[in-house]
Amino acid sequence: MSIFGQIMTAIFGEPENTKQDNVTVTTAGQPASSPTVDVEAILSGMAEQKTEKLDWRHSIVDLMKLLGLDSDLSARKQLAQELGYNDDMNDSAKMNIWLHAQVMKKLAENGGKVSDALKNQQAA
Repeated sequence: MSIFGQIMTAIFGEPENTKQDNVTVTTAGQPASSPTVDVEAILSGMAEQKTEKLDWRHSIVDLMKLLGLDSDLSARKQLAQELGYNDDMNDSAKMNIWLHAQVMKKLAENGGKVSDALKNQQAA
């Protein structure tokens, strides 16, 4: 499974590609017409359960740690390739900022409710 797929599964749950009463069931067993998943609420809830303070709202590394995923540079480079990053991967700070924004945008595109503040972050 792709790293972004792992991120999706960690937030949305396992997809159920089945049909029930002629309604297509999507991620986490929700009908396609149901409200979107509140990504920020889910991640905030997960963060409250952690003893380590993770700045998942700004850091792709902390977001990946929060989700229990490998956050080392090679994993982030793989995620960058999956999401179409075509800048210098050796500039990890720039790549990390881009990755965080792209992950939030992709979550929104795939049924997640993500605030504009999370989707449009720039370097702090």
